Amino acid sequence: MRQAIFSSTEDASTYLANYVIDKINDFNPTPSKPFVLGLPTGSSPEGVYARLVQAYKNGKVSFKNVVTFNMDEYLGLEPTHPQSYHYFMYDKLFNHVDIPRENINILNGLAADVEKECADYEAKIKKYGSINLFLGGLGPEGHLAFNEAGSSRDSRTRKVSLVESTKKANSRFFENDPSKVPSYALSVGISTVLDNSDEIAIIVMGANKKFALDKTLHGKPNDPQFPSTYLRDHSNVLIVCDHAAAGLGSKL
Repeated sequence: MRQAIFSSTEDASTYLANYVIDKINDFNPTPSKPFVLGLPTGSSPEGVYARLVQAYKNGKVSFKNVVTFNMDEYLGLEPTHPQSYHYFMYDKLFNHVDIPRENINILNGLAADVEKECADYEAKIKKYGSINLFLGGLGPEGHLAFNEAGSSRDSRTRKVSLVESTKKANSRFFENDPSKVPSYALSVGISTVLDNSDEIAIIVMGANKKFALDKTLHGKPNDPQFPSTYLRDHSNVLIVCDHAAAGLGSKL
């Protein structure tokens, strides 16, 4: 597991955005051989997405032959709901780059048959062979996507129940009212990420992520109570973080 530490969130975001751009450009994707990219939501990747949009506008990268798979989606929210992850991704990235709409894959939180939706998502990922690069973030308690404490290493895309700490953390997006946060979500599993990805890049920002990052790097490996420790079971993981998350303060 490699680690790149930066003094500011801006520098960390710039580094990871450039890393993604270089990966896409070096791959030289075509319609028959697209670059497959896994994507997260949340506050940590926002700066990365803003820089990817700017790079596209500057002609430094194209998403025309990129296929994306998002990590998760709330169950029961319309795609047009401001707090849905559909809305987030289109607002922060997809509406501003040249990715074909048919190349975008996000779990359907309104699916009538949740089990079929999750199985189809897994099958579509496998159809592409592998995810070339899967971006992710960490929850404050070591969550990976919506894989809460107790998630197993072999978990796959499924319906998950959100614990109170997750709902409290996400309530800042729901008028600071945890009762307004959906109780369920659809999420890729640990196996979905680890066993289908050639490379994983995790972005970790802020002092509130210090505990999760420390557990990820130094805690008991493959600990179900801290799902991010499963990342140590993958041979190609890059952690990009700022000083605050690394426990170094805002400056050296």
